[in-house]
Amino acid sequence: MEQAMIRMRLSAHHAHYGGNLVDGAFVLQLFGDVATELLIRHDGDEGLFRAYDRVDFLAPLYAGDYVEVIGRITKVGNTSRKMEFEAYKVIAAEPDVSPSAARVLDEKVLVATASGTCIVPEDKQRNG
Repeated sequence: MEQAMIRMRLSAHHAHYGGNLVDGAFVLQLFGDVATELLIRHDGDEGLFRAYDRVDFLAPLYAGDYVEVIGRITKVGNTSRKMEFEAYKVIAAEPDVSPSAARVLDEKVLVATASGTCIVPEDKQRNG
């Protein structure tokens, strides 16, 4: 099935809590962006995110970290598209070393997973 990925650096602008902690809602926004790309690739339309079945936050993200978000379509119905998502930390900020210090992680860290359903109305599906 289709797969899409986004990788980005989290800036101070993304920090929502003390200690430069990035809130989980931002990770959900990234899952939504990946879902939109998947729907465009599959159906030629952005569609709509209907619901999450499951969301699990497993590790923190901080300003300066790099996050990689992967999504895939797991099931296709007439209008529904079931999807699964993972978010990984791939580079960690090291503000204790210096304000600009960071390190590439030997193994990426799973920070969140989710599954959900998107909808593309039949009249909007263009990639038959």
